[in-house]
Amino acid sequence: MTDKHVIVYEVGPRDGLQNEAGIVSTKHKIALIDLLSETGLRYIEATSFVSPKWVPQMADATDVMAGIARKKGVTYAALTPNMKGLEAALSAGVDEVAIFGSASESFSQKNINCSITESLERFAPVAKTALAAGVSLRGYVSCVIACPYEGTVVPEQVRNITQALLDLGCGQVSLGDTIGKGTPESMAHLLDGIVGTIQADQLAGHFHDTDGTALANVKTALDYGLRCYDSTIGGLGGCPYAPGAKGNLSTISLVEMLHDTGWETGLDMTKLHAAETYLQKNIAGDSNAL
Repeated sequence: MTDKHVIVYEVGPRDGLQNEAGIVSTKHKIALIDLLSETGLRYIEATSFVSPKWVPQMADATDVMAGIARKKGVTYAALTPNMKGLEAALSAGVDEVAIFGSASESFSQKNINCSITESLERFAPVAKTALAAGVSLRGYVSCVIACPYEGTVVPEQVRNITQALLDLGCGQVSLGDTIGKGTPESMAHLLDGIVGTIQADQLAGHFHDTDGTALANVKTALDYGLRCYDSTIGGLGGCPYAPGAKGNLSTISLVEMLHDTGWETGLDMTKLHAAETYLQKNIAGDSNAL
């Protein structure tokens, strides 16, 4: 890889489909992941091992992992919020698991019904067990710019939770603009308070496109040295606990912007368009939200 290489981390099969109202069939999830596997992506978050009571869209996590055609060189990841989820994920043979925290106390309570400190205590055994099993660990931080309940979030809060996740063993922490209210100015303010204390190569960006600013925020974060960005094919998803947070950053829009501005991704645009076309023609029939 050159110093102009940017990693695109595809989270559509999990963060995208998880937040759609309709239930997408297992066969269509598997087919979408298989198409994405052919695009050159190195990381695909395939599913989430969570309670089907709370997230019925991900009830087929084990079947999805069993059904995909794994491609050499691709890391297939899953979200694992607790030990039960982790055990299921390990049995399913995931390559990477993700844990998450919030920079906002109110959002933490709404999302997982506990404080930030309590969430870290819950995740400690998950992290330890995953690492002992030889599975890599990724972290997410929600509400890095603003919270739907508290308003503006200060960089110090984001830095503290990010460092805590790194201390648990996360190889990378993805910074989530959960309600998509970030601007280049607020993104620069955030990263001024983080990068330096925490190395840029330990960070990724997860920017929702609620106000159409996600690409501009990526450009700002690139200036701070971040070289990994989450996106979803077709711009799927949002967040059920963040009113108005509709739509992750589109993978194709992200890749087009990166290529147009001189960055390299190693991704095949034709194959990305094929995956998006499949999504529009097939999965739209499963989900009434698409």
